Amino acid sequence: MRKIKKIAVMTSGGDAPGMNAAIRSVVRTCAYYRTDCMGIYRGYQGLIEGDLIPLTARSVNNIIHKGGTILKSARSKDFRTKEGRQKAYESLKKNNVDALVVIGGDGSFTGGVIFNKEFNFPIIGIPGTIDNDISGTSHTLGYDTALNTAVEAIDKIRDTASSHNRLFFVEVMGRDAGFIALNAGVGAGAEEILIPEEDLGLERMLESLKKSRRSGKSSSIVVVSEGDKTGKNVFELADYVEENLPEYEVRVSVLGHMQRGGSPSCFDRVLASRLGVSAVELLLDGKTNLMVGLKDNKVISTDLEKAIKGQHNIDTELLRVSDIMTI
Repeated sequence: MRKIKKIAVMTSGGDAPGMNAAIRSVVRTCAYYRTDCMGIYRGYQGLIEGDLIPLTARSVNNIIHKGGTILKSARSKDFRTKEGRQKAYESLKKNNVDALVVIGGDGSFTGGVIFNKEFNFPIIGIPGTIDNDISGTSHTLGYDTALNTAVEAIDKIRDTASSHNRLFFVEVMGRDAGFIALNAGVGAGAEEILIPEEDLGLERMLESLKKSRRSGKSSSIVVVSEGDKTGKNVFELADYVEENLPEYEVRVSVLGHMQRGGSPSCFDRVLASRLGVSAVELLLDGKTNLMVGLKDNKVISTDLEKAIKGQHNIDTELLRVSDIMTI
């Protein structure tokens, strides 16, 4: 087993609030254990191009509260090729890096698994994605912040909806996972929630809205995950409702990348700090090809491949709560 003397950290894929807090944790844990640390700019692409800088405990002052990532992020077509990965490996060797911490989602982890297999290079993953769609952890970095951002926005939309007796369709992020839509919808008191995991159908949505109208509700909020399986995008859904329920004045609000920005919540900052410490300590203990995560409020590690291939299932109990709350 080779001794780990220098660890590099990178952020890859979509940015998420809490990534800077995780970078800070990795760097300061390295400093605590007297291990050198380097930051890689622009993810795997920056690694291929040799865009690395030394990081010390003072390098990460005053970043715990910042959204985005100071190390930047980028997609890398080159890293998908054997030649690109060879260049990345040579870049790490040139800088005397012995191990790598990858902060990102399933695409970033997939690249890390392939890289580990090809070069036997120690890698630990920290899950950073607002979609919360990684197996092996109850929460990914950025998810809690994105939820709070979505709920705050929906609360403001409800104010104008009730003032004008309008129906609002609010689209939130979640192409393949409805965690944000379901939790934000319940938290903000939405009348209907449409998510990729459940094909509730257009007729059920219409019936729910009719029932809300009959019960005396003059305004309604429908939260839609961008990956909803009704077969229509949020604007087509709005047109469909206007055609079938002309008594509703319908508006659409797409929250978009607003959910990725902003200062991370306290939960995300603490989670990032805990996961960063664990990632470095695992590497120093000779462990590799693992992802650190949270289960029952304890930090655990999961095989990186299982984290990618496993399924983080939607909470069926929360679906039931959602149905009851729409009465």
